[in-house]
Amino acid sequence: MEIFRMNPDHVASVAAIELECFGKDAWSVRSVAGELDNKLALWLVALDGDTVAGYVGSQTVMDETDMMNVAVTAAFRRQGIAEKLVNALVEELKSIGSHSLTLEVRASNAPAIGLYEKLGFIQTGLRKNYYRNPREDALILRKEWKA
Repeated sequence: MEIFRMNPDHVASVAAIELECFGKDAWSVRSVAGELDNKLALWLVALDGDTVAGYVGSQTVMDETDMMNVAVTAAFRRQGIAEKLVNALVEELKSIGSHSLTLEVRASNAPAIGLYEKLGFIQTGLRKNYYRNPREDALILRKEWKA
């Protein structure tokens, strides 16, 4: 499994994983493709050969970054790919001068929360009714480092 910056060849696969993982709330092919032209965006993909197994997307303003989404397709789950993606993202962010990564996660998503805690994220807030389909609160998690 290798991690690369997303390029146009990856967009359709990333959008398909979005749909698989997030259903009605998934980013469209057009929205994912638009991130390639967004100067604030950094998206990484995990490749198994030519197959996109997962991705992570972020946007950085000044020296702070928000993680948009991280997802791994069902066939590749439980192999540490999400952890590799988030770690690779943090390393890339350090190299561009970001000093923090913030994300929202469903309050009921214990596996994801456990992963983020393992990676050094701490809860800094709560967004009531942040998610739809189904409606649910989001925990705001943040990890900081020296730039």
